[in-house]
Amino acid sequence: MKRTKIKELFLNKQNFDQKKVEIYGWVRNNRAQAQFGFLNVNDGSYFDSLQVVYNDKINNFSDISKFRVGVSVYIVGVVKLTPELKQPLELHATKVVLLGDCPEGYPIQPKRHTREFLREVAHLRPRTNLFSAIFRIRSVAAYAIHTYFQERGYVYVHTPLITCADCEGSDQMFKITTLNYNKLPYDKEGKVDFTKDLFGKQAFITGSGQLHGETFAMAFADIYTFGPTFRTENSNTKTHANEFWMIEPEMAFCDLNGLMDIEEEMLKYVVQFVMDRCLKEIDFCDQFVEKGLKNKLNKLLNSNFVRITHHDVIDILKKAKKNWEFEPDYNEDIAKEHEKYITEYFNGPVFITDWPKTIKAYYMKLNDDNKTVAAVDLVVPEAGELMGGSQREENLEKLLARMEEFHINKQEINWYLDTRRYGGCVHSGFGMGFERLIMYLTGVENIRDVIPYPRTPKNCEF
Repeated sequence: MKRTKIKELFLNKQNFDQKKVEIYGWVRNNRAQAQFGFLNVNDGSYFDSLQVVYNDKINNFSDISKFRVGVSVYIVGVVKLTPELKQPLELHATKVVLLGDCPEGYPIQPKRHTREFLREVAHLRPRTNLFSAIFRIRSVAAYAIHTYFQERGYVYVHTPLITCADCEGSDQMFKITTLNYNKLPYDKEGKVDFTKDLFGKQAFITGSGQLHGETFAMAFADIYTFGPTFRTENSNTKTHANEFWMIEPEMAFCDLNGLMDIEEEMLKYVVQFVMDRCLKEIDFCDQFVEKGLKNKLNKLLNSNFVRITHHDVIDILKKAKKNWEFEPDYNEDIAKEHEKYITEYFNGPVFITDWPKTIKAYYMKLNDDNKTVAAVDLVVPEAGELMGGSQREENLEKLLARMEEFHINKQEINWYLDTRRYGGCVHSGFGMGFERLIMYLTGVENIRDVIPYPRTPKNCEF
């Protein structure tokens, strides 16, 4: 015999009825009685655990009845369908072998644990139902994103994690060096001499793959990046982390309207993909994490995303005559309370376009009014902003002028400017924080609970 995964048993139960199989897994629970007992065993292949029935005819019955939660086991038994019971099948064991013992102090016991406690044992929390669901959904969502772009002919580009280009000009990037902190070399002006560093100049860990992605879009037309990014933002909110994953497509010959078409199509594709393949996990999250989660996701799938300018959004907010914590302003960003109101106002997702140029990045296409840029944020009910993108400024002179306004060092990214010098064209792109998407798909409110090992201010454990 070869190992049978528990997922195979559940998904092909008719084929396994009365068949002898061998499984491996970890004990989630052990209910021992005088002459028989029940092990709940999970092998990581499926959300549900398998009920294993053992009795005193097994020669090590007394030992099995003492198996603690967390032990790893090898089991041989016969599958029996149980349509009249809560579980659809169970395994009647003929042999149970302890592979790895587990002490009584094992932290993950069969009871409710707070998420705060589970963050303290992040290396063990995937063994709980909640985090089994979250990280399985995360895996499937990542696959869905790749599938969406690959099926449409996009080229997957691995942009560098080490860079000398600050994409946003925001100075929120981690600096890296091989210099000895206790014996730093200084130049004549008393500044650190980075010519002595490994790369001969100051380097950073990337905050975005966009600039490098644009260079590949000028060759392949449609590309996407999907990988980790890093920001030094000292924020302890539920939606910010210093290390997170980003999806960043860039499309040549695509304007702002085309960009919004792609954003809406991609988001609906991924949501449907996850709902089709993670039925157990979505049901669990709907029951124990966010009541009404399935209704929320289905509503998004059936929504036509509204498109409205930033100016018109501010009009609506001002006419609402609400007692806002942050007063709506035509020249400012919109707050969480504004995002919530506007999605409720339109009863669905909203694309907010044409933002004030003073609050958006230098590379965004300047509109004819010379006051706004062709940028777009997608806000969705209950979650707020989910994606942000823009048509890129393809006019070299205008781009240089904008860089001057933002004090961007043109020499450092002269290579990027070649995308405008040599065969430039209308092109657009957007970014979506992967963890924001997982929060939306699961109903989990804290970004720390959708990343295996969260990196946040004052927290770099494990």
